[in-house]
Parts: sequence; C-alpha cells; structure tokens
Amino acid sequence: MTTVRQLPLQEIKELSLSVLSRAGYGQAHAQAISDMLYTCQIDDCQSHGLFRLLMCEQTMRAGKIDGHVPPHILNEDTAIVRADARGGMSLLALEQALPTLVEKTRRYGIAAMAINNCFHFSALWPEVERLSSAGLAGLAMVPSHSWVAPAGGTRGSLGTNPIAFSWPRAGKDPFTFDFATSGFARGQIELYKRAGKPLPEGVAIDKDGKPTTDPQAALDGAMLTFGGYKGSALSIMIELMAGPLIDDLTSLESMEFAEGAGGAPYHGEIILAFDPQHFSAGRTAENGARAERLFADIIDQGARLPSQRRFAARARNLQRGYVEIPQALYDDLTALSGA
Repeated sequence: MTTVRQLPLQEIKELSLSVLSRAGYGQAHAQAISDMLYTCQIDDCQSHGLFRLLMCEQTMRAGKIDGHVPPHILNEDTAIVRADARGGMSLLALEQALPTLVEKTRRYGIAAMAINNCFHFSALWPEVERLSSAGLAGLAMVPSHSWVAPAGGTRGSLGTNPIAFSWPRAGKDPFTFDFATSGFARGQIELYKRAGKPLPEGVAIDKDGKPTTDPQAALDGAMLTFGGYKGSALSIMIELMAGPLIDDLTSLESMEFAEGAGGAPYHGEIILAFDPQHFSAGRTAENGARAERLFADIIDQGARLPSQRRFAARARNLQRGYVEIPQALYDDLTALSGA
C-alpha cells in the first residue's frame, strides 16, 4: 500500500523552488515552473504536479536546457504572437507573452501564440483556463517525443500530443478538457511503474510491437493512440499544427534532438484564442445561455462535464489547506532539494 504524506499548500511552491534552484534554474524560470506545479497539484493532477520536478531536474542534468535565458517576445502588427523561449522551459515565455495574446484576441476576435525553441513538460489546461478566466475560449496543442505508434504501426512516430480547450462560463468553473491523444499520458505510465501496478490493456506495445501491460516494457516500446485511427489522425494533426505550421520540431525531430538524454521534450506549442464578443456580434449573454442549456442537459442525464472532479479536488484542497502526495515522492524531492 502506498504511504501518503499531507503537504501544506504553502510548501508546494517552497519545495518546488528549492528543487529547481538547486538544479540550476534561475529565479524567473523557477517561479514560473513552481506556479504551474502548484496549479496542477492543488487540483490533484498527480502526473503533472510535484512529480514533474523529477523531469525538470533530469532535463537540467541532460545539459541542453538554459535555466536562465530570458524569452524573446515578438509583437508585430498581426494576430500572431511569437514567443521564442531560446532553449529554456516554455512556461516563462508563456507567462510573458500571454497578456499580448489576450490583447490581440480582443482586438481581432481571434489570435494565436507560437512558443518556439522550448522544453515542455506541463499540463495545458492551466494555460487555456487563463484565457477563459479573461472571457476568451482557448485551444492549445503540443507534440512531444515520438513515444506513440500510429494506428496499425509498430514503433513510435507520434508524440503523446495533448490538446486542451477551455470555454468561459459566467460565475462558474469553465468547461475545460485536456487529454493526450495517446491512450495514456507518459507521466501516468511512469507513475504506474513507481507504484508497481500493471497498465490497462490496449494502451501500449513492447519493443517487438506486441501488446503489453508492463510499464517498463511500454516505456521501452511504444504507447498507442486512443480511438484507433481516429485518435491517430488527431495526433498527426497536432504534429502539423504545433510543428511545421509554427516552424518548429515534430516529435520525431524532438526525439532526435535529445540524442538519448532524458528530460523534457524540446519542440514548440501553439495556442489559439477566440473572443466570443466578436464572434457572436455582441450577443455573448444569449449564446452563453445556449451553452449553459447544453451543459445542463448533459448533467441532467447523469453524465458529468470534463474537469468536474478536478474542480472538486481544488475546492477540497484549498478548504483543508493541504494536498496528498506519495511519501516516496516527497522523500525523492527533499533529497533533490538538499534538505
């Protein structure tokens, strides 16, 4: 049985900053990363919360990332914002460019951000929810490493290739989804390995292309897309949108760039933002009501909206003032922090 540790909320960022600083990240990057990890951890998103500090430390150890480089934000007179991370983590570039994306979306009705030359490890829903908190709808996509086999294939060509969307709701939590186009997120497989648990059937193949439920065999082989050919096609679309479209790497190229070193993948990210005020010709209240009628009909059937459990976890953790993480993870992180 996994031993659980109760970690006070204020210690989430303290532990994160300590690990990141000791690993070699500068203050600005460490703060941006810690803010993202806090957001994920209070929502009980274990695969993208404090657990990701291990990847951040490993990425620095691999020797390719710059933990101090400031991003360069290119703000031309178009609906596109280009944020060059210049070989750093994506999150500081995102943080610095997001206000410009919001401003451009309100000006043009639709705008896009391309984050280039970045290492990326984070969940996408905190990014699109920052847009929905500003009254905008947001859509984000990234490739990763070529860990995922296409439908009918036997080796990795695609990334886990997550896609996230958030829709603003007046006075309520937004409608948000964020999922990998692989049947399982890479971080989930690593958590299953740490816990000594077998994977569900149908999410991975071994290095010989045969189905496996062994987490290590899956890590050595390839993951599978959800939904067969449909998930595979969606994954390929994300490769194109977040790779060649924005002049950045595919998952195959990201894997080649790593040269066998561990850590976060190196690629780009695309974020699209939409202003309901522009698209509905000012009838946002009426069309917001249409959306609410749809949500109500779904809930009335006994179904739930995506992220409802995550929002409930956030409310619970904020009320009680702590999160729960595996004791083994806490021990690993305190060792990395030098405590």
